[in-house]
Amino acid sequence: MESLVVERVETFVVELPVIRSFSISGGSVTTTGRPTERVLVKVTAGGVTGWGEATPTPAWTYETVESISTTIHGYLAPALVGRPAWDLDGACAAYEKVINRGLTIGSPIAKSALDIALHDLLGRAAGVPLGVLWGQRRLDRVTLGWIVAGQTADEVRRAVEEGREQGYGAYKVKVGLHDEATDLSVVAAVREAAPGAPIWVDANQAYTVDGALRMARRLVDLDVTAFEQPLPANDVTGLRRLRDLSPLPVALDESLRHPSDLATFVKLDAVDIAIAKVQRSGGLTLSRRLCQLAEDAGLRVMGSGLTDTDLGFAASLHLFAAFGVDTPVDLNGRQFVRSAYVGGRTVEVKDGVALVPTGPGLGVEVDEDAVRALATTHWIV
Repeated sequence: MESLVVERVETFVVELPVIRSFSISGGSVTTTGRPTERVLVKVTAGGVTGWGEATPTPAWTYETVESISTTIHGYLAPALVGRPAWDLDGACAAYEKVINRGLTIGSPIAKSALDIALHDLLGRAAGVPLGVLWGQRRLDRVTLGWIVAGQTADEVRRAVEEGREQGYGAYKVKVGLHDEATDLSVVAAVREAAPGAPIWVDANQAYTVDGALRMARRLVDLDVTAFEQPLPANDVTGLRRLRDLSPLPVALDESLRHPSDLATFVKLDAVDIAIAKVQRSGGLTLSRRLCQLAEDAGLRVMGSGLTDTDLGFAASLHLFAAFGVDTPVDLNGRQFVRSAYVGGRTVEVKDGVALVPTGPGLGVEVDEDAVRALATTHWIV
């Protein structure tokens, strides 16, 4: 593997079928009847290829289909070509020279696609899955949570029932889409429909400190396990105050773009739970650092995704398995989007549990002919 040098990077913007609509506090993520776009990358070195995925989610963060694809094609891919494929740390440093950080990591979703592809390539070159490549796999299966983002109590009950029919026994509830009373009624409806199930809520930065405290004091009576990202990502003082006063553990997602962000919150004693999310943190290389820091700091680690399709899904499973994340995780892409580009080998999910892939690299087979048929844009460096 030491002789593998990146020779070529291809970028594809593909349109994929949407299964159902999904919204968060920032706006719509998927819409039934309208295809959703993903940016796929193919990295080639020494005749071996690896694939990665970027999930543009403008309702959640600033990176769009256009910015991700042009950032990869115009900046990141040229910085990668000619470099040793094994030098993941050096690749991260090269990316930061061409797309530098602001207050935190710059263009993490775009960078993540290439980092995932390099991991896939290295695993394939060695003929082993990522857990073996890393020497770290504590789980062989990961429990998933079903996403509930209903507007009314009846919609919520139907969503819970649908998840239960598919074997899911844990639920992540999106709040911040309504006023506080309606948000509370939505969570209460989930608890009523799933009396003994693990439930956690995610506000996607929608609340003020006072509003979050009011909600936390009410949610604790509904046996909610965690309050995810209640405040804006950069409200460090607010999160510190909330962590002191909240009866629910505060979990951070959007606040943790880079491991150094987590280090800041740890120093300030302003976080209970660290959310690991591969694309948010620029890929597997930095996500492993973030998870290790969280573990060393004695924090609980939870897992999440970005309606990833099967490439991103597999990458997250390898990460969460490596660090033994044994609470239900939010890897919800299968609930909303169909991975129309996959070939024979994909991620196996049964009764709300995903098996960690055991094939080389990510363990997912990409049908390149399908990718090309789905592509609206194709660039080569």
